[in-house]
Parts: sequence; C-alpha cells; structure tokens
Amino acid sequence: MRLFVFFDLPVQTAVQRKRYAQFRKFLIKDGFLMIQQSVYVKLSINEAAVTGTIGRLKKNRPAEGLVQVLRVTEKQFSCIESIAGKQVQHAEVDTSECLLVL
Repeated sequence: MRLFVFFDLPVQTAVQRKRYAQFRKFLIKDGFLMIQQSVYVKLSINEAAVTGTIGRLKKNRPAEGLVQVLRVTEKQFSCIESIAGKQVQHAEVDTSECLLVL
C-alpha cells in the first residue's frame, strides 16, 4: 500500500516558513519521497504501519494549513501515467520491485 500526503501550508511569515520546513523534514525522516512539490509518497507494508504513519502525521502536523492522506494499493499505484511537457531531470519513483524486510 502507498500513502500519499498532500499539504498546503501557509508560508507568509518566518514562523510559518519554519513550520513548513520542519514538516517537510519530518516527512523525509519518516520515509516519504517527494514526487511533486507538496506531494509526498511512502510505501507501507500493512495496515498497522499505515495506522502508525497516520498517527505520526497527526502528531507532527503544523497548527495551520491543510494536510491530506490518501491510501492507494500497489495495483492502483502501478497504473499511474506520467504526462509531462519538456523533459526535466529528476528522480522518479517508478518501480514494481517488492519490499523485503529482514
């Protein structure tokens, strides 16, 4: 299962920018990968991991702004179509490899 996190946080003041940066750092530290600006994705192995991740998101969310989570199965995730204009150099998360936890 994949978890998508979409967020729209205010960045008008220095305090808001700091909270935005702290939330982004939390997402990266928690294993999320950025696939677009303000859109992050993480692979979860089971429902317990999803529940734990959502709990950590609630605990670390900024006081202002909107944070949304979408659960997607691997089969649904494999159907993503990337439609882009001019080619841009960036790392794209596009794999069907299985996760092996030792």
